[in-house]
Amino acid sequence: MLESIVHVCLAGLSQGMFIWLVASGLTLIFGVLGVLNFAHGAFYMLGAYFCYTVLAALGDNFWLGLIFGPLFVCAVGFLVERYFLRYVYHLDLPYQLLLTFAFVLIFDDLVKIVWGAGSISSPTVPGLGGSVSIMGRMFPTYSLFIIAVGPLVALGLWAALERTWAGRIIRAASSDREMAAALGAKVPWIFTGVFVFGVWLGALGGGLAVPYVGLLTPGMGESIVIEAFVVAVIGGLGSLKGAFFGALIIGLLSSFGTRFLPSFDMFLTFILMALVLLWRPQGFFGEASR
Repeated sequence: MLESIVHVCLAGLSQGMFIWLVASGLTLIFGVLGVLNFAHGAFYMLGAYFCYTVLAALGDNFWLGLIFGPLFVCAVGFLVERYFLRYVYHLDLPYQLLLTFAFVLIFDDLVKIVWGAGSISSPTVPGLGGSVSIMGRMFPTYSLFIIAVGPLVALGLWAALERTWAGRIIRAASSDREMAAALGAKVPWIFTGVFVFGVWLGALGGGLAVPYVGLLTPGMGESIVIEAFVVAVIGGLGSLKGAFFGALIIGLLSSFGTRFLPSFDMFLTFILMALVLLWRPQGFFGEASR
């Protein structure tokens, strides 16, 4: 029984860290720009497809695909922010959601045109494709890799935002755009950089998903972005710390639900979100509105 619990916890940690990798970019963009980017799941999907394309073109080198695939998506994100999203920052949230949802439909159709409407089998990662024995049971090596990557990304984001000069400028521009601009900060380009970096995080999650999900399919980003939104709501919109712990909670809850209450897997997740919204609408680490 103990080994079963341990493996369920490990599976939950793996799933939670995978959701965190996607939710981190979504949370960063909202925290700095104040935009709920519904297209974030589409960037995740593009990251997976571009990573697969680079991987296939360069001779099944997953690491090169993981480097160059998200960079291609960053170029797409730059165009979206520079020529579309920048013009709705001052508008109400429904307009932002409508615009970003339009890109979900556009990118889904583009993926079908370029890569086809069918599914694509994911390759294995050399050196990470096997399993290791933990308490007498085999556990995927790649899942352990995801568990390790998640906290590293969290530490990197914390250090970049809290311990660097660029991070201070980003936080200043997020808190008071007019004051930051008056002090010489190029706020529009700061926002562009933050958006592109958030897109890179989502695309990185998509690249890491290539050997994780088994099959690449058009629209694969829609389910993960819903989980990322749930994580962001539970943790507190705009709070990276909240998104990290929210992802851990959702991952573990989903893993235990799948193992012991499979019929109520998603039900448990949404019940938790409803309880958090009733008890603490701003989320665990969010700030209450004044």
